[in-house]
Amino acid sequence: MVDKILGAIKKILPKKMHNWLAPVYHYGIGLFANIIYKFPSHKLIVIGVTGTTGKTTSVYLIAKVLQEAGYKVGYTSTAMFCDGEKEWLNNKKMTMVGRFFTHQILAKMVKNGCQYAIVETSSEGIVQYRHRFINYDVLVFTSLYPEHIESHGGFENYKEAKGMLFAHLRDCRTKYVDDQKRVHKTETGMKKLQFNRVKKAIIVNGDDKYSEYFLNFWAEEKFKYRVQAEPKIKDDKVEKNPYYHKVVASSLEISSNGTSFYLDGQRIALNLLGGFNSSNAMNAICVALSQGIKIDKIKDGLEKVFGIPGRLERINEKQNFTVIVDYAFEPKAVEKLYETVKLIPHQKVIHVLGSAGGGRDMSRRPILGKIAGENADYVVITNEDPYDEDPQIIIDQVAIGAEKGGKTEEKNLFRIMDRREAIQKALSLAQEDDIVLITGKGSEQAIVVKNNEKLPWDDREVVKEELKRLLGK
Repeated sequence: MVDKILGAIKKILPKKMHNWLAPVYHYGIGLFANIIYKFPSHKLIVIGVTGTTGKTTSVYLIAKVLQEAGYKVGYTSTAMFCDGEKEWLNNKKMTMVGRFFTHQILAKMVKNGCQYAIVETSSEGIVQYRHRFINYDVLVFTSLYPEHIESHGGFENYKEAKGMLFAHLRDCRTKYVDDQKRVHKTETGMKKLQFNRVKKAIIVNGDDKYSEYFLNFWAEEKFKYRVQAEPKIKDDKVEKNPYYHKVVASSLEISSNGTSFYLDGQRIALNLLGGFNSSNAMNAICVALSQGIKIDKIKDGLEKVFGIPGRLERINEKQNFTVIVDYAFEPKAVEKLYETVKLIPHQKVIHVLGSAGGGRDMSRRPILGKIAGENADYVVITNEDPYDEDPQIIIDQVAIGAEKGGKTEEKNLFRIMDRREAIQKALSLAQEDDIVLITGKGSEQAIVVKNNEKLPWDDREVVKEELKRLLGK
């Protein structure tokens, strides 16, 4: 409620005044929310996850591994929330939600007896100081490539926004926990001796070209992981530093049933489609290792995960073709999606996609269309989240790319404004053993239009409804 009132005040302020007051506003609101909810992040071991892609899946896998090890865990992510007692879909249309909601749910985790909180932390949230009054203990970097460039004013600014989170770790207060990982107040030196100090740690994807940028930030313990087809020579630099760990997954195998790899002689078989999920799993593995969890518990936790809402989620109403709903909305993520699709036996691919408005990386629109045009047999372009932009212009910009990718209007390329009608069209084109891809929204619970109005929507539920209608159920 407080966030809504403050949002309304922001709208009536002149733009220049808003820009001048923004840093003070964001900082002040973060502090105010933290005070109201009694500094909840000081009472939990807090794990922050940031990067261009893989954040949500990494959050979910980290949570499941920690739960398998016997801990109570809460989390916030693009897809879901969990307060330690219940899980529910994110209906806020935000990755890193407002300060009051964040600290409120952290307080709820404390009340529910959680030992761990996992916070998906976005670059936009960071520049608005939403991270500033969260006392992090472990930070995870998943990947980095161009996204939200317009809103950040360039890639370097985007990278530095991520870096602000890692710089923040040095300012986070040290915590002390008992053997059950419960945080205790330790005002005196003698009392500290009764508990275990939580080391401030960072975990970095060593396969990413920007890994060294993040590894150069301060931390008491650093984990750098890689995923390799075959084992390679060890990194001497890492081996000589006892606080700098190199974790290597090898013998990577990707199939239509999932992804597997070996770690310390243990075969870990993920029940998740997509080779990229090996990196997401490594984020969970390194977090668990930093917390002293044994590899057998880690393996059990990972292998019990069979899906994440809106992430390569198959919709099955006993139709004779495959329908996959996925959140992928930027070019590299869509390219990775097609790498996975190629592993699934199929005939044709029908792809429903669009692109977001609101000044969100307009340059990617024709690129998305071109990727779909080159990889799918049919392309259906539709409305996604136009915000205050003209949705037809967005559709047309995506269509330009699809035409460059080889598609022809009304033959194998269709522009359909209404997203439900677009899904209907894709399903009607599908025949036995085809794949229908519906991308851009995943498990999101709304389409955002003018004046930030949110229209209730869930791609997965709409697909189920339309499949039942098509099959005469």
